[in-house]
Amino acid sequence: MITYLIIDDETAAHEIICDYAAELPYLVLQKNCYSALEAMEHLSNHKVDLIFLDINMPKLSGFQFLKTLTNPPKVIVTTAYADFALEGFELNVLDYLLKPFSFSRFITAINKLEIKLAEKSLNTGTMSGESMPESIFIKDNKKHIQLQLNELLFVEAYGNYIKLHLKDRTLTTHQTLSSLEKQLPKERFLRVHKSFLIAVEKIEQIEGNRILIRDHKVPIGQTYKQSVHRLFT
Repeated sequence: MITYLIIDDETAAHEIICDYAAELPYLVLQKNCYSALEAMEHLSNHKVDLIFLDINMPKLSGFQFLKTLTNPPKVIVTTAYADFALEGFELNVLDYLLKPFSFSRFITAINKLEIKLAEKSLNTGTMSGESMPESIFIKDNKKHIQLQLNELLFVEAYGNYIKLHLKDRTLTTHQTLSSLEKQLPKERFLRVHKSFLIAVEKIEQIEGNRILIRDHKVPIGQTYKQSVHRLFT
């Protein structure tokens, strides 16, 4: 679940964002704020994962408001003014949506959020846990090959074999996906389909029911959607 706050003095803007967000069940509206001052009061007592922030508002602009926050949540700017894009990215906003923006452009911004939250989850797990192995051995006929985990992009079930897709090559070995999954550190690798296991740190984008890793599109199985969504909740 990703909680979000809308800060915009225009009712129509709230309605559009809410309509788009309703298509993504893991996005949960926490509050509609119609001024930066109202948002400041709310955030003094509540935590939120994401803010949709307008710039041009009375009394306190969106960027003036953002500068008052010592530890701001992720921010997606929604504005009719393109002139402030540079300042927005200097303030480390996640994305800059120019009104009127389409649903597909909205999805692109949310995908960026998902990747950032997945990276944060991965880094937190790495810091709090024991040191993880940098390599494992996999059997290839009568040989054992040392596999560097940072080279592994994803693994695909292939009949009685598995294909290991690496950065610059593909290995095929007589092994089940489940047996390999037990060898891999769960903090770094995730089963996303009955036939696919991916390296979380190699995710470039999540688009609907697909995960993009380089030029590969890995499907997300229906029963694995919740596991994928946990990456950014």
